[in-house]
Amino acid sequence: MSVRNYYLVVVLIAFSSIINPLSAIQNGSIIPKPQHTTINEGHFVLNGNTKIAYAQPSIKNLAVEFQKTLKTDIGIDTKLYKCRLHRNPKSTIELILQKGFENEAYQIVVNTKAVSCKASTEAGLFYAIQSLRQLIKTENGKVRIPCMKIDDAPRFAWRGFMLDEARQFFGKKTVMQYLDIMSRLKMNRFHWHLSDEQAFRLDIEKFPLLSTIGSIGSWSNRNSPAAYYTQSDIKEIVAYASRRHIMIIPEIDMPGHATAITRSYPYLSGGGQGRWAGFTLNPARESTYLFIDSLMTEIAALFPAPYIHIGADEVHFGNQSWHTDTEIQNFININKLTNEVTLEHYFVKRVNKIVQSKGKQTIGWDEIVNIDLKKDEAVVMWWRHDKPELLKQAIEIGFSVILTPRLPCYFDYVQDEEHQIGRRKFWDTPNINTLKTVYDFPDSPHQSSGIIAGNEKQVLGIQASLWSERIGDQKRLDFLSFPRLIAMAESGWTKKESKSYPDFMERLKLFQPTLEKEGIYYFNVFDKLLTPEPWGPTKEDVIPEDNTKFMQ
Repeated sequence: MSVRNYYLVVVLIAFSSIINPLSAIQNGSIIPKPQHTTINEGHFVLNGNTKIAYAQPSIKNLAVEFQKTLKTDIGIDTKLYKCRLHRNPKSTIELILQKGFENEAYQIVVNTKAVSCKASTEAGLFYAIQSLRQLIKTENGKVRIPCMKIDDAPRFAWRGFMLDEARQFFGKKTVMQYLDIMSRLKMNRFHWHLSDEQAFRLDIEKFPLLSTIGSIGSWSNRNSPAAYYTQSDIKEIVAYASRRHIMIIPEIDMPGHATAITRSYPYLSGGGQGRWAGFTLNPARESTYLFIDSLMTEIAALFPAPYIHIGADEVHFGNQSWHTDTEIQNFININKLTNEVTLEHYFVKRVNKIVQSKGKQTIGWDEIVNIDLKKDEAVVMWWRHDKPELLKQAIEIGFSVILTPRLPCYFDYVQDEEHQIGRRKFWDTPNINTLKTVYDFPDSPHQSSGIIAGNEKQVLGIQASLWSERIGDQKRLDFLSFPRLIAMAESGWTKKESKSYPDFMERLKLFQPTLEKEGIYYFNVFDKLLTPEPWGPTKEDVIPEDNTKFMQ
């Protein structure tokens, strides 16, 4: 080849990459980013002749839901039928269960005649559909999917979001909307914080005062009307999540953060005065454990997930009465406990046995690491970023762990220098949980990265956690959640070596219309003036400058 022809080829290749940005746009339009993608020439065209074919009867419902989704997303009516493997007519999207894939892994092959989605599980096929939805584009009046092959699987099994409704109640419609968006982002764990100081948000048949009394109030209004989920609501929401392959894990805090419970049933109170009155359950009364046993029976029946989260954090904030209460001190002596800390450990171990008796596994915040539980008796949720030694200790003991450290996983921390509401510092150190710090987690730079290196098998996954003290309405809830939840979704799914923040930002631009269609008031990182920070109902959503700012 002559020098002249060589440079001509180079120019043509460069020019073609500019005028045909298929690789840059179509390959990069999926969030979370797939592990392996190969782009080919051509497109599959969707129209009224397109058929949704399912290979096994067990996935018919999935095919039906996909058919409805296409009608909603792009307004096209498709046909539905049970197919014979590899013997389908043109313009067919096949859904096929096939051995050989990991649990949530999937494969998509798109050519000009057909689209094939394969997985070993229904969850894998569901995630293939979520990727297809993001690939569909309307160009020159035609609805098309670029020809390509995708082989994809998640990095972590636990890709979670925690919503605190104990402090502010948002309701069924909001929860279902968030479950929808989570499922589109391939997130699969919804950690539901349903009890705390402010309120208890479940209807428990054996203890009706938990809803009639315990559900009154919120962070910003102690007298707001009772707001809680009926058992019928819970069953509906759990089923809704299940169809989207999301597991719901309830959290019922104990022995601390239990004020709404003790307000409803004072005989359960561990004492306390002023701000801390009734903060703990009484660990010295058998009636406390009988109450917990009955409560857990109903909780276990409502939530089919294999886990129940019991909190077990920050007990020291409100256990001052334990040091002087005669009944509690006698209990410590009779049971040959050393002090109030070992009494707390005694409580957690007894509750753990109750949880196990319901066929569930306990999840607790990282305070449970030192409670002498066996590695298979509980899962540790690491939240104190300033205590990496607890994560290290949990790993060394052999616990399975979930990473949700305050920095950068707590979305009640502000996300931009100009924002005024919410946490802005930890102790005296300014901290902002920006979109990029969320995206970079858990790899680098972070306290956890060196600890989990070589121990990823013990890391179930990662989770964003949103405490609602600083949230007065859904507008502010949305603003704090998005787009950071999108970054967390990709960090949970996409392997470290495949991640690229600049590439993510390009794909985020393509995903924003989805949020707009949902009516989500997200923080627009590309043009901050378009989305000013919402205050909510009052400016009192800002946490007062006292020790509560260090609490969860």
